Amino acid sequence: MGHRRIVFWRHGRTDWNAAGRFQGQTDIPLNEDGVRQAKHAARLLAAMGPTAIVSSDLERTRSTAEALASETGLPVALDPGLRETNAGRWQGLTFDEIRGTDGEELSRWEDGDVEVPAGGAETRLDVASRTRSAISQALAAMGETGTLVVVSHGGAIRVALAELLGLPYELWGALSGLSNCNWSVLEERSSRPVAGSDGRVRWRLGEHNAGTLLVPVAVVEG
Repeated sequence: MGHRRIVFWRHGRTDWNAAGRFQGQTDIPLNEDGVRQAKHAARLLAAMGPTAIVSSDLERTRSTAEALASETGLPVALDPGLRETNAGRWQGLTFDEIRGTDGEELSRWEDGDVEVPAGGAETRLDVASRTRSAISQALAAMGETGTLVVVSHGGAIRVALAELLGLPYELWGALSGLSNCNWSVLEERSSRPVAGSDGRVRWRLGEHNAGTLLVPVAVVEG
């Protein structure tokens, strides 16, 4: 069996999360609830024995990652490849506002259509490509064993999970997003050769949208 696992951890709450606004790559900080969530969740994640932390370079993820760094003494590597979806003209708008102008496009995007450019910018395939690259680099730096904590965003984590699990595109919408400061865990499967293998590491989903939080938050991507 493999000896690596990846913990995907979504950042804490922000004022835009609370207002239902699509943040995308807008650099919004954690609010007071988000800071408390990060500190609380960090204590739980520290018990998993992480060996490396890599984070999106946006402030809300950096601050969340730093809470875990304080608990573990681990450094935080930053990688812009782990940023949230660039949602173009949708960024800063509520989902109701987006629905009023781009209703059909938003519905397709929410259903998991991998080729819809969010707000005219990135598709889910674009996000999957850059997150896979960032995660592969972080795994290579960590070595053959250990637990990598990836601190990222709701939409980016959702597509990274689908990509790494090898789900067919039409099933990507079957995965729910993560609540603020919740996490999902991928465990490395057997490293024995598989017939027809493309050489990629195989993963299984051990936990999804797990966590015990002080402030319950609805799942809203962005």
